[in-house]
Amino acid sequence: MDIRMHSHRWQRLLDWPAAAVAGLAAGAILMVLELFWSALVSGGSPWAASHMIAAIVMGPGTLQSSDFSLHVVAVALAAHYLLGIVFGLVLAAIIAPFHRESSVSVVSLAGAVFGTVLYLLNFHGMVHFFPWFVEWRGGATLVTHLIFGMTVALLYRKLDRYEANHQR
Repeated sequence: MDIRMHSHRWQRLLDWPAAAVAGLAAGAILMVLELFWSALVSGGSPWAASHMIAAIVMGPGTLQSSDFSLHVVAVALAAHYLLGIVFGLVLAAIIAPFHRESSVSVVSLAGAVFGTVLYLLNFHGMVHFFPWFVEWRGGATLVTHLIFGMTVALLYRKLDRYEANHQR
């Protein structure tokens, strides 16, 4: 009987809208960081990132230019935000069962680990399908993915309506 009383935390519901909003917001932060990095630090075109992301959907021909194109930017935004939402949902599903019982540090650490795994998946796994992302491998991209994961985790914790209505 004691097991049933304590199993509630593993059976709680995922707050889907909160997870989607957390992923969307973290994706927006990641995109802004990528734009600033490419324009201010690396000295490249601020639109190069949009072309690389849009090329996932539109094909490698999109990489022929890094000039502004409304169509390319729109496709890149849609792809980037969709991926942000999907990854936000995945991370929220991972932390939902335990995040209120854990400290902010533990939730942040879970987000950082998720961000690291996401970086490794994207830039050491998916480059077999999208080889143009090899050039983004490195510390700056890893840091932005750590920020993404931590932002999703902390925002989900803050926005989770289920937990706000059922606090211990």
